[in-house]
Amino acid sequence: MTRVLQLRRGSTSENDNFTGLLGEITLDTDMMTIRVHDGRTLGGFSLARTDSASIDGFDINSVPDEFWQSVILRNAPPALNVSETNPIPIISQVNYLHYITDITTQPKFIDTALICQSPEAGYAIGDVVHSFGVGNFGTPRPNYRLESGILNIYFMVGFQYFWVNHFDTGAVTQISDNNWKILFRIYY
Repeated sequence: MTRVLQLRRGSTSENDNFTGLLGEITLDTDMMTIRVHDGRTLGGFSLARTDSASIDGFDINSVPDEFWQSVILRNAPPALNVSETNPIPIISQVNYLHYITDITTQPKFIDTALICQSPEAGYAIGDVVHSFGVGNFGTPRPNYRLESGILNIYFMVGFQYFWVNHFDTGAVTQISDNNWKILFRIYY
């Protein structure tokens, strides 16, 4: 048997005097349009039909910028804070690199990058490279643990060499530890 979805419906007047739930959709049976509700605006928001240039003379260009800014502020995700570590030397002949910082908030994620200190693999001093790896692993991510207000970042190396994708050719190119430093960007 076919399933049917039936929306709340009513005349234009009835819709104008109705505040729907957040995300609720109603049908205006006079205008044959739908309205989307935000849980607080009386009448909701009428959506234009493709066979009509406007709804009761409504022109989208007449909506003030303040309205759109308030919609964005209400619906935008919270801003992320970003903290950047000082660049630290890379060392291939260790099990892991360990970095400690006093960030007291659990990170959302941590990004890693290498910073060129001396020209190598087609990169110049100061170039930031995200396309790198360690041994057989590309785009490695650090492990981290927040303990007593201290963030411990562990970057696994496993006694393997660091490599970058060559700037010009894209080929995997082993790099010298002393020509590069690693940087962690902490998003929280």
